[in-house]
Amino acid sequence: MTSKLMKRIMGNADRMQARLRGLSLLIAAMVATLLMVPSSARAADRPNFQINTYVIDADLEPTSHHLTATVQVNFTVLEAADTIVFQLHNSLKVNKVTEGSSGPLSGERGQDATIRITPRVPLHKGQISTYTFQYDGTLTGQEDGPVEGLKLTSVGDPISYLLYPGRWFPMTGYLTNRFTAEMHIRIPAGYLVIGSGSTGAARTTPKGQQFDFIWNKPGFPGTIIAGKFAEPVAVAGSTNIRVYATAAHQQSVADYAQTANKEFAFFTDTFGTPQSTRLNIVELPNDTVPATWAPEIAAIAGNRIADKSYLRLLANTIAHQWWGSEVSPATLNDAWITNGMSRYAELMYLEEASGKSAISAAVLDVSAGALAYDTIPLSSVGRLLPFSPEFQSMTLEKGALVFHMLRWEVGDENFKKILRGILSQFAGQPVRTADVLKVAETQSGETLTPFFAQWLDGTGAPLFTNKYTVYRLGNNKGFRTIGQIDQDLDLFRMPVELRVETDGKTESKRVDVVGTDSQYIVDTFGRPRRITIDPQNWVLKNSPDMQVRVSILRGQQMVAQGNFADALAEYQKALTANPNSSLASYRVGEVLFSQRNYQASANAYRDALRGDDDPKWTEVWSHIQLGKIFDVTGQRDRAVNEYRQAVQTNDNTQGALNEARKYLQTPYKREEAD
Repeated sequence: MTSKLMKRIMGNADRMQARLRGLSLLIAAMVATLLMVPSSARAADRPNFQINTYVIDADLEPTSHHLTATVQVNFTVLEAADTIVFQLHNSLKVNKVTEGSSGPLSGERGQDATIRITPRVPLHKGQISTYTFQYDGTLTGQEDGPVEGLKLTSVGDPISYLLYPGRWFPMTGYLTNRFTAEMHIRIPAGYLVIGSGSTGAARTTPKGQQFDFIWNKPGFPGTIIAGKFAEPVAVAGSTNIRVYATAAHQQSVADYAQTANKEFAFFTDTFGTPQSTRLNIVELPNDTVPATWAPEIAAIAGNRIADKSYLRLLANTIAHQWWGSEVSPATLNDAWITNGMSRYAELMYLEEASGKSAISAAVLDVSAGALAYDTIPLSSVGRLLPFSPEFQSMTLEKGALVFHMLRWEVGDENFKKILRGILSQFAGQPVRTADVLKVAETQSGETLTPFFAQWLDGTGAPLFTNKYTVYRLGNNKGFRTIGQIDQDLDLFRMPVELRVETDGKTESKRVDVVGTDSQYIVDTFGRPRRITIDPQNWVLKNSPDMQVRVSILRGQQMVAQGNFADALAEYQKALTANPNSSLASYRVGEVLFSQRNYQASANAYRDALRGDDDPKWTEVWSHIQLGKIFDVTGQRDRAVNEYRQAVQTNDNTQGALNEARKYLQTPYKREEAD
């Protein structure tokens, strides 16, 4: 994702859209950020060395925002080389690099937070070496980090965070190079430090206290979070899951711990026991990423801990203990496996908690993300810039839909066997797409090469149409429907559910759709009244409604980039396809309101109220936004009327009623920065 996009997502879009129902897609994009590779990593996708283990000694000084570290890096040379290139945060000054007892090695800083080390003699394939880095620097989060505008490292008060993607220690192969680590973190008294593989209570030192962490399973134990946290909260009888938060969010912690326990238990039952049964839910500051993970860690921004609407974000983050930590992608082309499965795990928990109708509805939003940038095969996604919306949509959203469709193809029982098979066979290892195919065929007993070829090596989705004729059968035997499913992909092959609603019982039939036209016959006792193709949204498919969703999604992403003209063009595409789309009109109103074009914005919100009322929350929030417009234009009586109408909807989506009541008491005033 581009730095401007992330900066605006964490700024304007976060303030304006976090309150809205359509947030799920935006959350997905944010979560995906920490599942991707830093911008400089493209040049190091195939490094000439593999890091084996680290020994890290680090001192954190929150009052001065200072980090001092000595890091031993043990690595194996994969190809003969004259130089070794590590990634390291730009603001960290390397004072010395040594090998063993010999003198300092020569090195130089490169672009995109890299440092090039030249050994005394060329390195040969298979050689194992250990370099020791000594460095220090100031980290406030405002420095030139791996991604401009995105804070991944900060030493300060009340929370310091050194996130693995922030490259605060010398590294390579982000999310593909698994390693072990021993870390010793020193910090003044009064802070708790959370890391992977805690060895117990802190030890007293002359400068404060030292926390020790040992993670001896190859993985990604590169995140450290230190804060003035209250005592951790755990559910009675389940102390392996603890929530660490500052005093500001203590009132939400108990409920959050309950939810974390439920989600962790569900994933354990579904996927099997993870590498560690210990999990620390840790608060992050609000101005960094919304969520990140590491072994035994699920870190969530404080304002999302306090908001129940972010429980899916927690599920997604916890799921990385299996999909990301236990198994990881071998290459960027395989990132769809862990990114997609973490996203789908979130939907699976939604289904567990809220039922099949909830996941069916959520799949529509995910489908829009999957189709928004479906221009190259998923198997070739590594050619995309890893922080781009395209990479995120492909690996996260389309990846999730591949697993969703695989579940439909093989059935729930076999699907669960496949997931457990992947995790058991590749525990602690990288996994490739070919490995997933092999496990899937073995566990299901089906030939799945055509399925994976279709969804990983191809692009696009079918647009189904249905035509049929109903005949009455003699002797009061009911009715026979003879029909044909047409779609526009010549090589398409997949079973599709057909739902036949009759005067009496509703019938369902599984129809194998092969090629552009597939015939079917359904016998029913009652006369068919309605026939629906794929009513539960098992298949990634196109439709006029989906194109509306895709255009709105692309428009939202352009707004986040500050590209308002193109965003309005995308919203207009949606309105051309569906002039009654309340959501498209609402999004137009948002853009125009942000530009202070109040009359045009009010017109758009009125259109939203006259539209299809989909989603329902557009009604309450359109009234609130109209109230704000009347307040800023000096029409208080009209503003109060709109806020009252908002309250009368009794729809508290994203705190709408609280917002309306607030402005009933005190007129809305627009800040200059808005």
